[in-house]
This record gives sequence, structure tokens and C-alpha cells, in this order.
Amino acid sequence: MTRPAEPTTALRAEGQGGLSRILGWAMWDWGSQPFNTVITTFVFAVYLTSESFGSTNTTSTALAISTAVSGLLVALLAPVLGQNSDRSGRGVRNLRIQTWILAAISAALFFVRPEPAFLVVGLVLLGAGSIISEIASVNYNASIEQVASPRNVGRVSGFGWGMGYLGGILVLLLIYFLFIQPDVGLFGVTGDAGLDIRVSMIVCGVWILLFTLPAFFVLKDTPKEAVPRIGVVDSYKLVWDSLRRLWGQSRHTVFFLGASALFRDGLAGVFAFGAILAAGTFGLSAGEVIIFGAVANIVAGIATMLFGLLDDVLGPKRVILISLVALTALGLGIFVLHDGGKTVFWTLGLAMTAFVGPAQASSRSFLARVIPEGQGGEIFGLYATTGRVVSFLAPAAFGLFIWIGSVVTGETNTQYWGILGIALVLVAGLAVLIPVKTPEQQVGSQAG
Repeated sequence: MTRPAEPTTALRAEGQGGLSRILGWAMWDWGSQPFNTVITTFVFAVYLTSESFGSTNTTSTALAISTAVSGLLVALLAPVLGQNSDRSGRGVRNLRIQTWILAAISAALFFVRPEPAFLVVGLVLLGAGSIISEIASVNYNASIEQVASPRNVGRVSGFGWGMGYLGGILVLLLIYFLFIQPDVGLFGVTGDAGLDIRVSMIVCGVWILLFTLPAFFVLKDTPKEAVPRIGVVDSYKLVWDSLRRLWGQSRHTVFFLGASALFRDGLAGVFAFGAILAAGTFGLSAGEVIIFGAVANIVAGIATMLFGLLDDVLGPKRVILISLVALTALGLGIFVLHDGGKTVFWTLGLAMTAFVGPAQASSRSFLARVIPEGQGGEIFGLYATTGRVVSFLAPAAFGLFIWIGSVVTGETNTQYWGILGIALVLVAGLAVLIPVKTPEQQVGSQAG
């Protein structure tokens, strides 16, 4: 029996537009990435936990609490707001508003002066920006159905994700060499009163505002008429009903949400703890860490685009499996060869970064291939929620194995043992993913 696979999902069998539309869509990844790369990872979060704002323990604990609270709010809000975008048909409008708010919050970080009194202000803005960024990503991920078809969704997703890596690292290098690294930077900016960091936040805000505009020229809403407003409680009831329906109709999609939550947390751990390992175990200086981060993001961006081509040939599940196996093997290699110093980290660490993006991009294309029409926002909202629910696993496993290492070896620095914790989370996601049916198998069973 020949199955009409494409019509059962939001993706259309016919092409959704040429390269210009795909490029316009991917520019949102390129434009919004400074919030993740510059603000939450390499620059502002580091600035906010510096001694200017208080003791290391105080600022680090405050940042952890703020991150946890914002993550909880994302978990609670993502599926409901995604569902509301589906019901109203105004996901692009919501994405546009959320992007502009994100740009404003990023620029507003300029007012966070390096004084203890500004710690709370910085944490509130950073937390609010994280929430907006995550919710906006839900609407953006759902919009892939406007530019991709089942034949090219893998390369489209990979291209967008790769553009994000490259855009984020480009703006990081620009602000580093124009404002942060020189004693006197562009426009006479210096490090006095944290001005170099604060001006960089304005650059990030302007970058987000300008470079996401092409996406809003190619993405269009199809508003639905006479959609009644519903309360928060009823929204959660609808989400629960949808999840139960999804369990009955496409149980393997629910299994995938669980598997991806596990391995995506491990993927996040690779980048989150990579810089820590670089300095604490392999002796890279602060400047070398930034250079490694730049090279790593370039490698990740290019590799993600190339693996997107394989996604459309081999299928997203195979790409994810290949990536997870490679990451686990390379992580174990770093653990075994940690005495090899910087050469080991540069070689195997860079190799690991080549597989992080492909697994993330193929996760997006996997879901895009099986989401029923009109449920993109809601399902990607659940995707965000499940990821947040288990986001403590990689950090906890990293710390646990450092402690186990100290007990087993008696050494004072067993940070490299944390690699085993990250590998364990990746293997757990791999184990749950293996029995999950591919998108083609799922669509085939639905059509049959």
C-alpha cells in the first residue's frame, strides 16, 4: 500500500520556496544567537559573576538560582504559549514581538554597572531574556514548516543551526577585538566601570534587531478567525489533552521527546563544561579558551550544515545516533588521554564540537517530520519543556563523577572525571532513542 506520507504532517510535499526564503528564515538563528553565545555563555554571565558584584560564592549561587527559576518558567509556559500561537495562527507575529523584546533586554544590560547593587537588576534582566529567548525559539522552530518540505527539512534545519553558530561567534569576535581586548577600544571605550562589556550589550541588542528582520519578510501568519480566548487553566487542560492524544496516535513521538531531553542535556553539557575543562584540566589560558571557543563554534557551524545534507539522505535518527556514539567515544578518549595536555583537548575537543550541532539540528527536523498540521507551536513547546525538566542531569552527573574520581584516585584535581558524567547522560539518551521509530515509520503507521 502506497502511503501519502507528507499530507499527514505540517510539512508539505511541494517545495516551500527557494534559497532566498531559506536564507531569510535562517537569519533568525544568525541574528538571535548573540544572546546565547555572548550574553549567557562567554561575556555577560562571566561579568555578572565577577568580584565587582560580590563574592564568587554569592554571585555564582545567585546566578544558579536565577537560571533555575527562569528554566522552570520556560517549562511551565512553553507548551501553553506554543499552543496559543497554533490556535490563533499568529506564531510569526508572536515571534516578532518576542524578538524585539529580546533585543531591548539585551541592550538594557548596558545599565548594569559593576557594583553589588546592580546584581539583582542584572539577574532579573538575564532571566527575563532567557525566558523570552526560549519561548521565541518555540515559535521559530515551528515556522520551519513554512520553508521546508520532507525532502529538504534536514538540510534546512542544519543550515539554520549552523548559521546560528557562525553568527554568534562572529559577533563575539567583533566585540572582543573592538571593545574588550584593547586597552582603548573603538570610540574610546575602555574597561572603566565595565564600559567595554556594557557597550557590547548594546551591540548585541542592535545585532538581534537588525539581523532577524529578513526572517519576518519571508515568514507569514495565517490568522484563524473567531478564536475564543481561554484561561490559563483551560490552556493546560488542552495541553494535557493534546499530550494524551499524541500518546495514543504517535507514542514514539512522546518517546522521542523523552530521549531528546536526555541527550540534549548531555549536548548542552559538552559546551557548558568545555571551557571549564579547558582551563582547569588542560591548562588553557583565558585567551586560549576564547580562541578555542571561536574555532569550536566555526567547526560546529560548518559540520552542522554538512550533516544536514546527510539528514535528508540517512534520516534524522541515524544522524543523531552517529553523533551520540561519536561524542561518547571522543569523550572517553579525552578522559583516558587527559595527561596528554593541550594537544589532546584541541584535537578531541574540537572533534566533539563537530557532532553537537548535528544532533541538535536533526532533533528539530525529526519533530518537524511528524508534527500534525496546526500543532507545531504546541509540540515544540513540549520539546522545550521536556528539555528543561531534566536540565539538571548533566551538571549533577558532572559534579558527581568529579567526587567519585577524588574518592577513587585520591587526587585533588579530578575535574576530568566529570567527562564520564556527561558521557553517561549521552548514553542514557542514546539508549532511549534506539527503539524509537523513525519519522517515516511513524507517518506510515498513522497513514495506515
